[in-house]
Amino acid sequence: MLYKVISAVCLALWISSGAVTSQEDPHMTRAKQLMSETPLIDGHNDLPWQLRKQFNNQLNNVDLNTLDTTHTNIPKIKEGRLGAQFWSAYVPCETQYKDAVRQTLEQIDVIHRMCQKYPETFMFATSSQDIMEAFKMSKTASLIGVEGGHSLDSSLGTLRTMYQLGVRYLTLTHSCNTPWADNWRVDTGSEPSQHNGLSPFGKQLIKEMNRLGMLIDLAHVTVAVMNQVLDISEAPVIFSHSSAYSVRPHKRNVPDDVLLRVNQTGGIVMVNFYTDYVTESKTAYISDVADHFDHIKKVAGAGIIGFGGDYDGVTRLPEGLEDVSKVPRVVAELLKRGWTDEEVKAALGKNLLRVLSKAEEVRDALKDLSPDDVPIPYDEVKNSCRTSYGYPNAGAVHSISTLALLLTLALQAFIKSTAL
Repeated sequence: MLYKVISAVCLALWISSGAVTSQEDPHMTRAKQLMSETPLIDGHNDLPWQLRKQFNNQLNNVDLNTLDTTHTNIPKIKEGRLGAQFWSAYVPCETQYKDAVRQTLEQIDVIHRMCQKYPETFMFATSSQDIMEAFKMSKTASLIGVEGGHSLDSSLGTLRTMYQLGVRYLTLTHSCNTPWADNWRVDTGSEPSQHNGLSPFGKQLIKEMNRLGMLIDLAHVTVAVMNQVLDISEAPVIFSHSSAYSVRPHKRNVPDDVLLRVNQTGGIVMVNFYTDYVTESKTAYISDVADHFDHIKKVAGAGIIGFGGDYDGVTRLPEGLEDVSKVPRVVAELLKRGWTDEEVKAALGKNLLRVLSKAEEVRDALKDLSPDDVPIPYDEVKNSCRTSYGYPNAGAVHSISTLALLLTLALQAFIKSTAL
């Protein structure tokens, strides 16, 4: 009799310890099922920048199967059921007017090499069709987003070249103004506006991105830029890693009136997990992240929501979302809150697939337009690290200035000699 009692107690403890997890957490079971049917597409991951910081892009010295100093590695990707990832080709604002283009090309290169080194895990992708093909093969579709317009050095030719290398979105600014667009810090009052949003060249660039089929990313820009792009762009826009301003009043987040405009124009806001953008508290939780999803859905519908974790680009993450492997917990939380299967699938990947497909449709409709080859005015980019080749007027101004200096010096010497 005592033996039976002990056995019953042991069985009860075994069950309560979580051995029957699937019965205890039907929301997670359902989340994993939905993620097996629809690819989770994340809008922003900074692993390539960590490869730069920690290894100077020496990928031969890194094993992504065992790397443990990042939020992202191959086992975490598989556990997190990551169907597609926009890898960030990011370089800091300090590179602006210096070597930003070279460093960005090196980040694009390391993403390509990452896919080549681990072909069993990653498939390089440039289209909505590629994403679905990779998903069918149980691989993570790997796309490129350039984070920061300073990476272009104000060149439409550089924009086109990066598109040819596989870049499928450009974040217009990072945390510095470019010669053609204001960044989000302007809205905090910590930096002056230089363009009241976009300069004329900035508007040219938006049109050229439409023609190419490159997604316009409005994370990191001012509200003025958000609205100007929404006025101009023929294709829907993305916020690759931004959350809801009404939930957390941070200028990196998206205000309600812009959320409504994103809905009207068919775009997407991909929710950021960075603690500072999620809550005003020092600690955030999965429920705080889900609050942003709920708010965006309430204001503008489930059709504009996506995931933009910002892993490996941030220093603080909510408890329970410490790395890429934990993302299914957000999906389970949304299901727990009453989100339907279709709403969850929309946020997982269907919304982004729709946006990318629409950008491709706009590109195809504009295929007969010639590339825009009108350069930015030289006076708007003139600096000590930039030459003026191709700008004949700039060269003439330079010659006149030099001649004026020589005449001034000669006149000063003549006056001096006369006085003696």
